[in-house]
Amino acid sequence: MRGDQMKLYMLPVAEGELAISALPGATGDYATDLADIVHWKPDLVISLTQISEMQATGAVDLGKDLKRQGISWRLAAIPDFGTPALDFMSDWPALSERACASLGHNGRVLVHCRGGCGRSGMIALRLMVLSGEDPQKALKRLRAVRSCAIETAAQMKWAFGD
Repeated sequence: MRGDQMKLYMLPVAEGELAISALPGATGDYATDLADIVHWKPDLVISLTQISEMQATGAVDLGKDLKRQGISWRLAAIPDFGTPALDFMSDWPALSERACASLGHNGRVLVHCRGGCGRSGMIALRLMVLSGEDPQKALKRLRAVRSCAIETAAQMKWAFGD
């Protein structure tokens, strides 16, 4: 692995592969991070960051850049250390269905937030549970690849579907 390569924390889910990561550009090199994502060939990338976070790392065009490469992208912003708000929840059924369908058919899904821990861990765990995994076992598997996954009690509660 190159020293400047974006780190994808991957694990098998259903028949596919799920990964979480930091926001592209967090390494200081947005173009290289984008190339690393494109090389991994996800079917879907879910961005949980707010636009201001994307602007700060030079990732404001991430959606357009991914779509040019034939990769589906969804912006589902959640405040840092937060849980989904009502606007997110209105889109969540279709988004989670799309992600789980991809994972169930040998696909790849990448979920990212600013640091690749709390928000991305919360959504990844929820997708694992929706894909049929036991919540506690899924959490253990997720934290085996990304120990900081899920940072608050509220995120954990949401991820478990409580």
